[in-house]
Amino acid sequence: MLRAVLWDVDGTLAETERDGHRVAFNRAFEAHGLPWRWDVESYGRLLAVAGGFERLLYDLEGRRDAPASHDERVDLARRLHAAKNGLYADIVDSGAIPLRNGVRRLIDACAEAGILQGIATTTTRSNVDALLGASFGPDWQRRFAAVVCADDAPCKKPDPQAYRLALARIAAAADEAIALEDSPNGVHAARAAGLPTLLVRSDFFRDAASCGETATCDDLDSRVTWRGGEAARVDLDALRRIVDRAARA
Repeated sequence: MLRAVLWDVDGTLAETERDGHRVAFNRAFEAHGLPWRWDVESYGRLLAVAGGFERLLYDLEGRRDAPASHDERVDLARRLHAAKNGLYADIVDSGAIPLRNGVRRLIDACAEAGILQGIATTTTRSNVDALLGASFGPDWQRRFAAVVCADDAPCKKPDPQAYRLALARIAAAADEAIALEDSPNGVHAARAAGLPTLLVRSDFFRDAASCGETATCDDLDSRVTWRGGEAARVDLDALRRIVDRAARA
């Protein structure tokens, strides 16, 4: 029986990566007088590294024009990441990053039906505040029984730490919940926590190979398919059927 829905943030709630985080990173580079710029293709490759700070440090480690020592690169990465988060909030506040199709509808439907909802993400709390505050207003957190961010769960996806903590905070068993994710790393994290998982394909992972998801769709307003079933869009009935099918399997 479905009791809880756990949401990833970046790529799942909104297409934040290409025109949000990537642009903010480039603006942070420029503000620090650095010549580096991440185009869409190179940023897509970097998304294999979970976490913005970790992604940035990974890139710096391979740059000949980055500081020579590891400690200096870590210090620069921390300063750039902090600046980037502020610039990202400015982009979100401008209205440039709307929620994906069907997200508001499904969040509202869960609330009306008494389905618990949680956030399980590897992004920082400030980034979650920026996106959900712009989308739902300053009291956005009242919609969620648990909000687990990188600040709470430092082991990044595909590690299941964020999902295990979210399940514990909402006091739900894994087979009573479903995770909504957009990336292979996210699916692996949710599945490792024992959760059935709906893969909502995002721009950067549109063509990714199947990674163990329970069900898949292009967005929440499009056709969703799972082994032995399908529905015209993702609604509570579809989620219940996906969870029930996973339990029987």
